[in-house]
Amino acid sequence: MKCPFCGEDNTRVIDSRPASENNSIRRRRECDACGRRFTTYEKVETIPLIVIKKDDVREPYDRDKIMSGILKSCHKRPVSADQIELCLDRIETKIFNLEEKEIDSSTIGEIVMDEIKELDPVAYVRFASVYREFKDVNTFMDELKKILDK
Repeated sequence: MKCPFCGEDNTRVIDSRPASENNSIRRRRECDACGRRFTTYEKVETIPLIVIKKDDVREPYDRDKIMSGILKSCHKRPVSADQIELCLDRIETKIFNLEEKEIDSSTIGEIVMDEIKELDPVAYVRFASVYREFKDVNTFMDELKKILDK
């Protein structure tokens, strides 16, 4: 593994343990050249997943896109990085457990919304307002009422 600090190829594993509900392995590494430490994660490679967008364009599944949406919705909220990572792991587990080669972006969006709702109600409303493309205040209020009624 190449060192992210100095670029050397010689690094060694100094600690290894399960991560993300035993779905990956967290490895602590140390560079032989500069002595700095960094963390890597090892996951099982899954079947390639194609996402079908609203306009029928197909593109490869990208975990970072979901992460970006969650991070934006949780901005300045009391949600830790670990909570976000666990939320993202649950989302991916649900997506890949569908065992589909192609999946609609709307299906992914609904899974994300269900998980964010459990994470933080304000983050949920933020995500929903973008995902559902609220056209007016009444639509927005309807979504808020759903949360408040529970």
